[in-house]
Amino acid sequence: MSEATPVDGQETFIDRLDGQARAITDACTACGACVRACPTPGLLGLAAGDGSVIADGVRDILRSGAGGDTAAAWANACCGTGNCLSVCEEGINPRVMLAMARRRLAETAPEAERKDKGKDAFKAMSRGVRVLSRLQLPPELMNRLSPASHPERDTPPDIVFYTGCNMLKTPHIGLLCLDVLDRLGVSYAVFGGPANCCGILQFRPGDTANSARQIGSTMDRFARTGAGQVVSWCPTCQMQMSEIMTAVPAEPQPFDTLMLPVFLARHLDALRPLMTTPVNKRVALHEYPGSPGVIDAVKALLGAIPGLELVDLEHPGVGYQMSSLDALPDLQKRHIAGTFRQAEAKGVQALAGVFHADHRELVSHQNEWPFEIVNYMELIGESLGLRHPDLFKRMKLMQDADDILAAAKDMIALHGLDAEEVRAVILSDILGEQKLPPDRALHPVD
Repeated sequence: MSEATPVDGQETFIDRLDGQARAITDACTACGACVRACPTPGLLGLAAGDGSVIADGVRDILRSGAGGDTAAAWANACCGTGNCLSVCEEGINPRVMLAMARRRLAETAPEAERKDKGKDAFKAMSRGVRVLSRLQLPPELMNRLSPASHPERDTPPDIVFYTGCNMLKTPHIGLLCLDVLDRLGVSYAVFGGPANCCGILQFRPGDTANSARQIGSTMDRFARTGAGQVVSWCPTCQMQMSEIMTAVPAEPQPFDTLMLPVFLARHLDALRPLMTTPVNKRVALHEYPGSPGVIDAVKALLGAIPGLELVDLEHPGVGYQMSSLDALPDLQKRHIAGTFRQAEAKGVQALAGVFHADHRELVSHQNEWPFEIVNYMELIGESLGLRHPDLFKRMKLMQDADDILAAAKDMIALHGLDAEEVRAVILSDILGEQKLPPDRALHPVD
């Protein structure tokens, strides 16, 4: 199964992945508990039965790369809901098991094809992050979100704040995170952007060697700070670090990893006295359950804001963020549209998303609904008297490439960006990234 030559320990990492796959295969009894706990087979219309046949098919995929269409469909459509995480009596993490299965399935493609897919995805992401962040922030604010902004320290920072890559397309969220950490007196080193990728874009198409190099280098940088905690914004980065990497450790990880809202909720006693500005709004969350502890933490944080009333919506309880439902596009669209309709019916004044990728979709619909659409960090910031304008939303709502270019002309000049490249990114990463049409009349109705 191993494919890499020994460069910077990559072969060791791949061998450990192979060993983990073998260990899962040996431990799994194909009891089907993980299949029964998972919403995906039912959503796909799979004949799951008690789940044992599908689970046995996944074991076959891990052994040979082939386990039948039903098992492959389940593995490829895994949306990370997490219902499976506590059901295996053998102590297997089924999300890791399915990630290993997807890797085996991807490896049936030629190596050059896999590498090209990973490279193309990384280049597209890097271009989008580079251009969109610069359309919104001047250099001095860009620097706050850059690893280069950290002065040399005599002592380790309290935490590494890991933005991931794509959060920088909506950089006002990152600036609010740093402002809140500053108010708490937490020292931090910031890492993120393409140079500090988690390797997921290479891992998905099966370019395991380059994925190993990417995440390994990133985590080595974290370790060199001496921080005891890495606090992540992105749920995919967190899963890569806390599930894939910890499943195949070369040595004990020198830091703990947790999501930002969980970290902030643990410091709520210190944060609450600072949240003195009332936010007199009825607020609902657009939520996904798959990132452990995150939704409970966000609700605790919003519940501490004076004047804010949190309104519960009925959610289908699948996925860990919006993009995790890309393999289930009809459900994804119904979930988004259903959130909007429920929020309107319950008279909310603000609909808050949790993650950056969700935000990029949700804000495009604000003009169609009688409430504002924000990220939850904007509400926390408002309660602390902190604001950063959401320039991505401003651009997204324009819905016209020429209008966006005209509005951004000063930032294009300031950063020396190429206007044609900017136009291409606007078309692909702003106007082209749309799961539901903005016109609510075109939304699915259950």
